Amino acid sequence: MVDAEKRAAIERNHSATHLLDEALRSILGTHVEQKGSMVCSDYLRFDFSHFSKMTDEEIARTEQFVNEKIREGIALEEHRDMPIKDAQALGAIALFGEKYGDKVRVVKFGDSIELCGGTHISNTGRIGYFKIITETAVAAGIRRIEALTGKAAEEYAAKQCAITSALKLMFKAKTEDDIIKSVEALVADNAALKKQIDVLEHEKLAGVKDSLIAKAQNINGVNVIAERVSVGSKDLLKDLSFQIRQQLDNSFIVLGALFDGKPLLSVIMSENLVKERNLNAGAIVKEAGKAILGGGGGQPFYATAGGKNPDGLDKAIADAKSVIK
Repeated sequence: MVDAEKRAAIERNHSATHLLDEALRSILGTHVEQKGSMVCSDYLRFDFSHFSKMTDEEIARTEQFVNEKIREGIALEEHRDMPIKDAQALGAIALFGEKYGDKVRVVKFGDSIELCGGTHISNTGRIGYFKIITETAVAAGIRRIEALTGKAAEEYAAKQCAITSALKLMFKAKTEDDIIKSVEALVADNAALKKQIDVLEHEKLAGVKDSLIAKAQNINGVNVIAERVSVGSKDLLKDLSFQIRQQLDNSFIVLGALFDGKPLLSVIMSENLVKERNLNAGAIVKEAGKAILGGGGGQPFYATAGGKNPDGLDKAIADAKSVIK
């Protein structure tokens, strides 16, 4: 049994695809060719050739073009079993890559004339409303539009209005422009706070570095540091490791830290230890990382290992340190 409502939704989306094709050729240029499409009851997807991302203005003009055609209430003109030469003379657009016989079906909505075998609405007015929700790249020179029609488009628009109303209330804004200004101010404040945090983190890092260097042990002629530390990010742990190595000659540094409850082991050493003692940081973290149920790698002088077992971090640090012992 045919689901009448679902079929009607498919017809709306299919006919809107034809209008969208016409709109893109009119607004972007006649170089636009359909490269694929998908029509279902929920939404439509249309792939087309174009050399760049569509601008917001182009997207708005495309929506306006299609919605104007919808409001015009253009009746469907359908020609079955039309000789393909007559269809070409009429200006019908063929689907890229498709092969056609001597007789074709032509679907016409005003100036939109295409060869098509699908199901369509009888009048563009039945589409109701057309709304583009995404415009993305799918391959070099190929763009993709996803859009909604009818009830789905109305529900989408209503949801956007609800979001706007919530933002107005949140920011105590009277207009949409006020929302934009408030969000811009919030982004600027956030960026400023991040800079302040970054400065504080690096000041803290300097203190941690000095404290670790003071704890360095001389083991078999090597300056060894093997400690658990608390720093704000993985990048800061790496920065700390390199700063210590730069300041401490003939050094072998093992640092462990937790990030979001997950352990990370870092091993870094002076270049001379790689050459003279045949040490390899990648091999060391691979073996020591077993204690944290993880693995990793890197360069001979610097490597890291992430894991799943935070309880094994101290053992991992000790195992890495034992290489020098």
